[in-house]
Amino acid sequence: MTRPAAGRVLDGRVTIPRPHRDDVLIGAGTFLGGLLLWSLGLHLHGGHSELPPWAALVPLAVICAQELFRRSLPLTTLAVGTLALTADLFTVGSLFTVLAFTDVIYAAVVYGSPATARRVPVTAALITVASAIGLMVLLQDPEGLFLGVLFGVLTLTPSITGVVIRNHREAAGAARLRAEQTALLAEMDRVQAVAAERARMARELHDMVANHLSAIAIHSTAALSLDDPGTTRQALGVIRENSVAGLAEMRRLIGLLRQSDDDDEPAAAPTLAGLEALVRQACANGAGSGLDFALDDRREDGPALPAPVELAAYRIVQESLTNALKHAAPGEVRVQLTHAAGRALTVTVSSPFGSRPGPRAPGSGAGLVGMRERVALLGGEIAAGPAAGPPGGPARIWCVRAVLPVPDGKEHSA
Repeated sequence: MTRPAAGRVLDGRVTIPRPHRDDVLIGAGTFLGGLLLWSLGLHLHGGHSELPPWAALVPLAVICAQELFRRSLPLTTLAVGTLALTADLFTVGSLFTVLAFTDVIYAAVVYGSPATARRVPVTAALITVASAIGLMVLLQDPEGLFLGVLFGVLTLTPSITGVVIRNHREAAGAARLRAEQTALLAEMDRVQAVAAERARMARELHDMVANHLSAIAIHSTAALSLDDPGTTRQALGVIRENSVAGLAEMRRLIGLLRQSDDDDEPAAAPTLAGLEALVRQACANGAGSGLDFALDDRREDGPALPAPVELAAYRIVQESLTNALKHAAPGEVRVQLTHAAGRALTVTVSSPFGSRPGPRAPGSGAGLVGMRERVALLGGEIAAGPAAGPPGGPARIWCVRAVLPVPDGKEHSA
C-alpha cells in the first residue's frame, strides 16, 4: 500500500509525516541522555527552582518529540522547541534540552525553505546582540555580555553551521545536475552522430551501387524479353561489367568502414575528374535504351574545388545518370558543369522526359533524397523536375540543377 506523503490531505484529514530513522535515533538518544543526567541529579540551573525536579523532564520530552519531525516540519519544530527551551528556564534545567534546541535551529536552516534558511541566522544574530546589550544594561555588569555571547553560541553557531551545510548540499546537487545534463547532452550528440553517419553511409551505398544495379536490371530484363542471341550476348556483357564494377565499389565501401583511425593513407573519394569515365559507362549501359550521353564541362581553369564540393557534384551527376537510365525517353542526356573563380559550382543534368519502350527499372525516390541531403549539407540549392525542352530538342525534359557554394579562399590545389 502506498504511504501518504507529508502533509497530504487524505479523506479530509491531514496525515502525520513518518519520521526519518535518524531523527528517531536523535530524539530517543537525547531523551535518554537527559533522563540519565536527571537521575544523577545533574541539573543545568543547580537546582534553584520552585518547581519539582521532575518538571525538567517535560520540556525535554516535548523537544525530543519534536525532533522526530526536524526534517519534515522544521519550522514547526523550531517554534515548539523555542517554547520548550523557555519553559526549561523555569525548571532545574537540562543540558540535553539546550543541545536539542541547537539541533532544532540547525535542522530549520538545513531542511527548511530558502526563506527560513535566510531568516533564522539573521534573527539569531539580532537576538544575540540584543540579549548581550540588554543583559549588560540590566545587570550593570560585564557578566551580561558573557551571557549574551553564550546565548549567541547556542543560537548563532548552529544556524551558521546549517547555512554552510545547506550551501554545500546545494552546490553538490547543482554539480550532480550539471553532470547529468552533460551526460544527457553527450548521449544526444552521440545519437545524432550515429544517425548522421548512418545517413551518410546510406547515401554512399545508394550512390555507389544503384547505378550498376539499375544497368544490370535493365539489361537482364532486355535479355529475357528479346529472343536475339546478339542482344542477349551484349546484355550479358554489360551485366558482367556492371557486376564487377559494383563489387569493386562495395569492396571500397567495406574498406572505408573497416578503416581504423590510425591509417595514414586517406581513402580516395571520387572527383570531377572521373566524370568522363562515368559518362562513358552510362553510354554503354544506355545504348540498348536509345540513350546518348554528353558531358559539357564549362569550368574555368583555376584551383581545384574543395573535396566535399567535388564529391557532392560527382554523386549528383552519378545519381542523375542512374535515374536517366531508369526513366528517360530515348534521346540525349546532357551533363553541364559551370564554375568561375569566386562563384558557386552549378551542375545541370537534363534528359528527355516521357515514356519509352523497352525494359525499365523501378525507382524508390531515395536518390533524390540523397541529392537534397548532400546539397543541404553544403548550404546549396537543388531543383529537380520536368521543364520545357531547348529549341530543336525534345518538347519536355527532366532537369536536375544543383548550385553548390564554394567558400572564398578555401579552394585547394590538386
